[in-house]
Amino acid sequence: MWWRGDRHSRPQSFLPARIITGEDAWCEDPRDRHYNQGIRLDEGQGGDRLKRADHLYDFIIEIDHNTRPRVAGRGSAVFLHLARDNFGPTAGCVSMTKSAMLQLLRRLGPRTRIIIG
Repeated sequence: MWWRGDRHSRPQSFLPARIITGEDAWCEDPRDRHYNQGIRLDEGQGGDRLKRADHLYDFIIEIDHNTRPRVAGRGSAVFLHLARDNFGPTAGCVSMTKSAMLQLLRRLGPRTRIIIG
């Protein structure tokens, strides 16, 4: 689980937690050896940053999608994250309200299986 420590206190959860910094990003390039993994980018370096101006990524739960093995082009950055105000579409993720996210986080642990059907 990742969260914006500059906006929120650490949520209650049994999941390991990591504060999102300005250098945190996600590799979505299927040609890169870090495809579908969290990465660190230097200032000025382009990439899919996790620290966003909006609130969608204030809390992120990584879904174990396309990780063992990682297959290029089979999907990257599939997260549970906060929803837009109008519940607009995501780019393949699952989104929810902040209250639903905090309630879910209180129940999740490292061995929890999330099945999306």
